[in-house]
Amino acid sequence: MSTPDEDFVACANCFSDRGLRLDAEKIGREIAGACPNCGATEFKKLPISGVGALAHRFFVWGSMWRARYGAAPLIQFNEHQQTSIDIAPWLVDDVKLIERLLGVGFFHYGPRLWMIGEIEPLKELQRPTKRQAIVDRILSEYPERSLLPDESFYRVRVNPSAPGDPKQYDSPPAASAGRGRLDPAGCPVLYGSPDLEVCVHECRVSAEDDVFVATLTSTRSLRLLDVSVLLKEEDVSEFESLDIAVHMLFLAGRHSYKITRAIAEAARSAGFDGLIYPSYFSLLRIGQMPFQTTYGISHRRIPQYQDYEQAKAIPNLGLFGRPIEAGAVSVQCINRLVLSRVGYEFHFGPTGA
Repeated sequence: MSTPDEDFVACANCFSDRGLRLDAEKIGREIAGACPNCGATEFKKLPISGVGALAHRFFVWGSMWRARYGAAPLIQFNEHQQTSIDIAPWLVDDVKLIERLLGVGFFHYGPRLWMIGEIEPLKELQRPTKRQAIVDRILSEYPERSLLPDESFYRVRVNPSAPGDPKQYDSPPAASAGRGRLDPAGCPVLYGSPDLEVCVHECRVSAEDDVFVATLTSTRSLRLLDVSVLLKEEDVSEFESLDIAVHMLFLAGRHSYKITRAIAEAARSAGFDGLIYPSYFSLLRIGQMPFQTTYGISHRRIPQYQDYEQAKAIPNLGLFGRPIEAGAVSVQCINRLVLSRVGYEFHFGPTGA
């Protein structure tokens, strides 16, 4: 956030709003001496770059509004505009301080419409009469990946009736299918992930649950359609991007399930054994702001950011049918999972925008 030769210009004590103070303590540095702004000595201090990071964290990320697909901040700031947002009384002095230190103004942000789902492939996926053509593109443009026998992954079960029985870690019975992201009624899917923490999140585990985890491996090479990858499209804007459409689709809630199930069913019909797809909890798992942009351009479209954006996708696996019963997947071991501590990482934002 800061370089060693940066001068420190403020400290956590300079801010009145409790959320800004706590965030400043998180990102500030312990530096001896008095704060040049307020004179306090016992609080973490911020350089200009730190104040900028604090303002972005609180006002931009903190005002993020989620649409059915995509999301956009309601507030932005830059050096070209004066402050025009309504400011809560407890934030007035803090905003004046940030304005003075950074030379910026805060304003209501009008996002480019692709950020809230105005993307042609995504709109067509939502129309049953147009969906199949985009699903066909997904099957042809996203890569195939093999799940090899030396690659392990996890499946978590909450309160299983017979926790030591390997069959308990197969897909649910066909009668129970139709509840998940990839399983239409009557077509069971075994869900798992190589990231155990994501498995726990996906299962919505509570403190009173008995939780068990099976370590699984395939017994042969399994063909998977990988929709977790970032497609490096050329000569395509965000409004036409299949990559951003699929990215938004898998970060959406239950209203997206009819579409994701259609993709899974097409992959099953095409002979795939399952899908690799990004976990809905990917961004919470790594603590990153969703749908980041620079001047309204998606970071997924900027070459120097693409590896970083790819790393944000925590993979889940959805294997079709009942692969343990069929012998395509074996249970290596089963363990009780003991939740010993739960912690939350958070930051703050304004109450309105």
